[in-house]
Amino acid sequence: MKYPEPIVLAETTSTNSYLADLCNAQPYPELTSVYSSFQSAGRGQRGNSWESEAGKNLLFSLLLHPRWVDASRQFVLSQAMALAVCETLTGYTGGGISIKWPNDIYWNDMKICGMLIENTLSGRQIEDCIIGVGLNVNQQEFRSDAPNPVSLCQATGQTHETVFILAEIIKRFKDRLRQIQDGDTAGVAQAYAARLYRREGFHPYEDAQGRFEAEIREVEPTGHLVLAGRDGATRRYAFKEVRFLIPAGGQANEPLGL
Repeated sequence: MKYPEPIVLAETTSTNSYLADLCNAQPYPELTSVYSSFQSAGRGQRGNSWESEAGKNLLFSLLLHPRWVDASRQFVLSQAMALAVCETLTGYTGGGISIKWPNDIYWNDMKICGMLIENTLSGRQIEDCIIGVGLNVNQQEFRSDAPNPVSLCQATGQTHETVFILAEIIKRFKDRLRQIQDGDTAGVAQAYAARLYRREGFHPYEDAQGRFEAEIREVEPTGHLVLAGRDGATRRYAFKEVRFLIPAGGQANEPLGL
């Protein structure tokens, strides 16, 4: 199947917003994409902003019509894109890339990529899904108060062509979509679990009750994170209900979730 060519913008407020406005005006086909070299008002999850120096990074959004995904299992689309980005970046860095629940991409203990996924539901179906990705590629200085940003250039010591990275991410994402359509959501979930940041051992976290140490027990199909303390007692979290406490190099003090 041939997919539409990317819509390339020199600048926009937000690729997610731009794509949503297009869809409100008229129907657009599956995997329509919008790519920009600069966003003046890039958005993260629930009001967070995304810093990006003009012309340095990869900012894009993809449109899906995944009516074949039950609304209760929509997290599998987040897993698919997180895997596509994670696997692509590993090809450049050789290692150190992981997925910090739910869909941040990390290089060691630093955030290299964030996502914003917005779904329009119709009953138990997902009518439209817009997946926005902000990937730090060639930016070498970050001026915002974001606690732990890093770019691919800083990780590798080289500059990179964003258009090639975009093509690889979309290719890998299409492969994961086919896997989901073939019914192998368990395979996607297993691959996601294998790429999780802090997938092994006990680490510090913080929730509304305070700080504690726990290990990741599982990520449920709904996207909920299940942590287990040293006493074996489990805690279950939705997005934004727990924080990863990260050592020097990035002290993540923001609630999680994109």
